[in-house]
Amino acid sequence: MISSKLKQTTLIVALMMSSFTGGMAMQPLIASAEGNFGFGVLLKAYDILRSEYLGDIDNEKLVQGAIRGMMEATGDPYTRYMDPKSYKGMKEEREGSFSGIGIQIGVRKQKFDGREIDVLTVIAPMEDTPAWKAGMKSGDIILQIEDKSTEDMAIDQAIGLIKGQKGTNVKLKVFRESTKKILDMSIMRDNIVSKIVKSRMMDNKIGFVRLSTFMSNDAVREVKDAIKKLKEKGMVALVFDLRNNPGGLLPNAVSIGSMFVPNGPIVQIVSKSGEKEFLNATGELAIPMDMPMALLVDGGSASASEIVSGTLKDNKRAILIGTKTFGKGLVQTVHELDDGSGMAITTNKYLTSKGTDINKKGIEPDINVVIPKEKFELLLDPTQADKHDPQILKAVEVLLGKLAEKSGKKDKVG
Repeated sequence: MISSKLKQTTLIVALMMSSFTGGMAMQPLIASAEGNFGFGVLLKAYDILRSEYLGDIDNEKLVQGAIRGMMEATGDPYTRYMDPKSYKGMKEEREGSFSGIGIQIGVRKQKFDGREIDVLTVIAPMEDTPAWKAGMKSGDIILQIEDKSTEDMAIDQAIGLIKGQKGTNVKLKVFRESTKKILDMSIMRDNIVSKIVKSRMMDNKIGFVRLSTFMSNDAVREVKDAIKKLKEKGMVALVFDLRNNPGGLLPNAVSIGSMFVPNGPIVQIVSKSGEKEFLNATGELAIPMDMPMALLVDGGSASASEIVSGTLKDNKRAILIGTKTFGKGLVQTVHELDDGSGMAITTNKYLTSKGTDINKKGIEPDINVVIPKEKFELLLDPTQADKHDPQILKAVEVLLGKLAEKSGKKDKVG
């Protein structure tokens, strides 16, 4: 069960295309000042600026800038401040509908142009969106949005530039590490209505379920319903696809992990003081424990996806196939502020169910399978995936072997 402490706030473990901002009254700053420095210095700077600056002063922008500056000064790209518009966008994303190009972005340290710097990185393009159709990939570095460099750009500012009215174009300059090429992309914005779960029955009665995000309020229900329908059709094994899934809500990760792991912790949450909290399986299995299962992961599988991947690997419940996951082992708590803005603050880190710290490391699959560049265009057409996707093909091969092994054991017992 999830503790009452965790229920009090919305916990997000994904790098989402959203940011928050908020107003702040001056009186709490005075009350919080420590000694002769801290917020006292901030208030003095505020007074000097107001009294001496030649131009007009927008108090709201000053306060928002101060909050954003505090968030950025932590050096943590996931601790961020978002204005009311951006916060509203995040809530729309949670409901599954917004206008943009359909990418999840974040900031990560990476060697680029001879330096190790923070770069604006595509965590994952959302399936069937303009970004997906334009060929954007997990790991792409966004160098420019329109004519503005993204160096030192806050995530919420980047999001504000990328999102926009349906039917308008956004120009991006992108560096792709795999090819060492800079790409100029012009992508038309559209209404993004995310179909978060896709499922089908493949040959040999092997079921396939793809979850694109843990952010949606409907994620748990839709995964459960998809698996139920496949079972009714006689499913004997399951491929669960978390590739390019950047994560989402922590309770969703626990509930979905509990569909496959019957007991024990799904994840360990570690507080600032080092205290551990074990979020245990709910006991609501979606498939029998003896049903073979494969899990597909890649560099776009982050956060909540890694929580589920970690518990399935730790408990040897599924064979992980694909490439190493993103490596985000931090939890953010979201606070809504009085003016409709908010803050996402890194408050905890998480360990996998057996206590492995995967932050900045990721999770290695049991079987490493890379998708060749020449296959990518084919995979944009879902009808071709079962024939041309090497990761799906490997999953089917492994599951057929498990089914044959299972059948052999039954014959010996009989």
